[in-house]
Amino acid sequence: MLALIIVLLIIWAVLAILGFAIKGLLWLAILGLVFFVITAIVGWLRRGASRT
Repeated sequence: MLALIIVLLIIWAVLAILGFAIKGLLWLAILGLVFFVITAIVGWLRRGASRT
């Protein structure tokens, strides 16, 4: 599960960088950042839940 979350974080980061690098794809950067944050929060919550 942790590997999947790390892979998703990498994908979202790449999409965000591409969105900022290519003119006209600012929506892609925003979408990538939003998904990055959501995935990080879900991963953090699941990691905390597995410890208890």
